[in-house]
Amino acid sequence: MTDPIENRLKDSTSPYLRSAAHQPVDWHEWGEEAFARARAENKPILLDIGAVWCHWCHVIDRESYENPEIAAVINRFYVPVKVDRDERPDVDSRYQSAISAISGQGGWPLTAFLTPDGKPFFGGTYFPPEDAMGRPGFKRILASIAEAFKTRRAEVDTSAVALEEAVAKAEVFRAARGDFDAGIVDAVVESALHLFDERNGGFGQSPKFPHASAVDLLLERYQSTRDPHLLHVAERTLEAMALGGVYDQLGGGFHRYSVDERWCVPHFEKMTYDNSELLKNFLHGYQVTRKPLFRETAEGIISWVNEVLSDQARGGFYASQDADQTLDDDGDYFTWTQAEVRAALSAEESRAAELYYDVGKRGEMHHNPEKNVLWVASRVDEIAAKMGLDESNARILLARAKGKLLTVRRERHPTPAIDTTIYVGWNAMFVSAYLEAARVLGRKDCRQFALKTLDRLIAEAWDESKGFLHRVGGPRLEGALDDQIFAAAALLDAYETTLETKYFEKAERTMRLAVERFGDPDGGGFFDRAKDAPPMGGLEVRRKPLQDSPTPGTNSVAVIVLDRLYAFTGERLYRDWAEKTLEAFVGLIPQYGLFAATYGLAALLHSRHPIQVVVLGSAGDPRAAELEKAANEIYRFGKAVLRVTPERLASASLAPALSETLPHLDASKPQALVCIETTCHPPVTSSEKLKALLTEVASAASGAATAP
Repeated sequence: MTDPIENRLKDSTSPYLRSAAHQPVDWHEWGEEAFARARAENKPILLDIGAVWCHWCHVIDRESYENPEIAAVINRFYVPVKVDRDERPDVDSRYQSAISAISGQGGWPLTAFLTPDGKPFFGGTYFPPEDAMGRPGFKRILASIAEAFKTRRAEVDTSAVALEEAVAKAEVFRAARGDFDAGIVDAVVESALHLFDERNGGFGQSPKFPHASAVDLLLERYQSTRDPHLLHVAERTLEAMALGGVYDQLGGGFHRYSVDERWCVPHFEKMTYDNSELLKNFLHGYQVTRKPLFRETAEGIISWVNEVLSDQARGGFYASQDADQTLDDDGDYFTWTQAEVRAALSAEESRAAELYYDVGKRGEMHHNPEKNVLWVASRVDEIAAKMGLDESNARILLARAKGKLLTVRRERHPTPAIDTTIYVGWNAMFVSAYLEAARVLGRKDCRQFALKTLDRLIAEAWDESKGFLHRVGGPRLEGALDDQIFAAAALLDAYETTLETKYFEKAERTMRLAVERFGDPDGGGFFDRAKDAPPMGGLEVRRKPLQDSPTPGTNSVAVIVLDRLYAFTGERLYRDWAEKTLEAFVGLIPQYGLFAATYGLAALLHSRHPIQVVVLGSAGDPRAAELEKAANEIYRFGKAVLRVTPERLASASLAPALSETLPHLDASKPQALVCIETTCHPPVTSSEKLKALLTEVASAASGAATAP
């Protein structure tokens, strides 16, 4: 066996794999070397899939993989393979599907037992080392699986083949094809409304996850229909998340999910992909409602990301922040005892903070009952009344307390680890979110950082013949469908922001490569791995990602990008591929419901076409600036606001309708056109008329969305 201090993972690019370099398990990374050894020694493979941010992954590492007795069993009977799910989402998604079929549950750590050629035949998630909590212990499982593989090999192989066939059938969606009907959106909206938790906001019960696309869909449908219940559901959900413990009340940013239905006690890891999509949610909520809380929450996400989760010098968004400081705690960095609060603050500040954040002698954390999760339990006016203060003084007192608590928290060591890997798809999602923040909040710094990040992705992770890689830096890692589609969306966002044709041309090139390499010309839609990708090994099934979990369903985002490209170019290829992709899944959408909310957004956009607002006027003209600001204040999903000066008019690549209309207009005169497909409304010159027109267009489009 390799010296445990020098096992194979010591030089891995992945921080999750490197964290296991000291373990006495003879780990392999995913690849042919592991399969070849398993075949040569006729041993099953023990597959562990996890992530550096995953609390229970660290627990199973400490309890089992660092246990010399258990490690010896693994090394004797198995070829052990460890996978970082962030680095290899293609491996993770397939084995999640397989193990869910066996055990009825998925998640991380994923523990799977494979034949020597990588076919799963048994597995689960976290296993305690000994029998506990009604679950068999890992020791018992390791011994029984090894015995079954040795003495009942035919049964094992039969089970593995059957499972592979079931996964392959489930992932291809052959029975889902049908004619596209925009009315399918109603099934998604009804699912969200049915699952809405009136008491606590959000959808479903505990554990409670954000459903960013569902909130955007409800806001979009509200803009079209003015149905107050749609707004209520979206608004209540955003408020509950913003005021709950799932939002970091001191540092900003959202934890991954809440273990309870009240959004109070989170799993404390913070993920890039949650925060990018939630940032968009709160920006859109602010556009629709103008509620200060939604703007403050969006600003809080940006503040945290700028400080903690980004490379401000070079551009780039980091992957995640861990939940814990050490293996022995559970969110201790983010939580407070009453004594800790009182030690950090004056008596008056402490009283205000304890009332506001519900800090008591007994908190919410099971591992340490004195630890409190900070969540907003009282309104400021209520605290002011209780303390005999006017409201403005109470706000000042709370702001001072928050600042002091954050300062003390920053001094806690060690700080939860940051995975500084820059994944292309997740970065592209944040580029889009930051460009949205620049438009809605007037944040030029967000625009600059988004473009700097996008330029870095192009410079360091672009392959002219294959599109985007999966990450910046490290050994070459081929890009997945997510990387292409989210990057194409970000490139279009950058083009709409700057009118620089380099971004538009790259978006077109990326999407054409995606059609060529990932597209299914027969069945419609896109596979997550390219047809010319190197063999994955193991469970080689084709897979078309549809579900929003945890990132927006990539096939649905592909439709959105294709329809946006069609609006600019009139190129039928884009429209046809969008239609074929929608048709590929239409039969499954009622079944997926809430988890197909991005499909709902794509279907709406496809049926009504993207809205393009062209604001003309000389650079620096204040009336043109007012029109642009008004256009950005209105939320409409897929709306493009294009600022065209006389100098830009000649070089801008605009939609066919615009290229025909604009040359007949005086580009130096401040005015705005609202266009959908080949129809442009007459120009307007006042911001109020522009807002009214956008609202009118929204209402007119809603009929198309539900037409048979």
